Amino acid sequence: MGPGLLENVYESCMTKEFEKRKTSFERQKFVPVYYGEDLLEEKLRVDLLVAGKVVVEVKAVEKLVPVNEAQVITYLKLTGCELGYLLNFNTKYFKDGIQRIVLSKK
Repeated sequence: MGPGLLENVYESCMTKEFEKRKTSFERQKFVPVYYGEDLLEEKLRVDLLVAGKVVVEVKAVEKLVPVNEAQVITYLKLTGCELGYLLNFNTKYFKDGIQRIVLSKK
């Protein structure tokens, strides 16, 4: 589709590709947030949770910044997943907008 569209358009395109490939996913998956043992009313939404194991955060920004990576790391911690992708579609070459993030569980 190329750069210049809104994040939700790229997210929709990705869901179509997952459907074509019969890959299970959840879009805008609500993730509970706890403060200590207390469940907060506020929930976070993960753009895409693929096969219950991979977090995908979709961006369409001029440049990724450290807080974007921190967001994915937080989502990984909250979901219990180890693998995430931060995808920025606003790049000349899409390969330049892919960041793989692994949360090591030690």
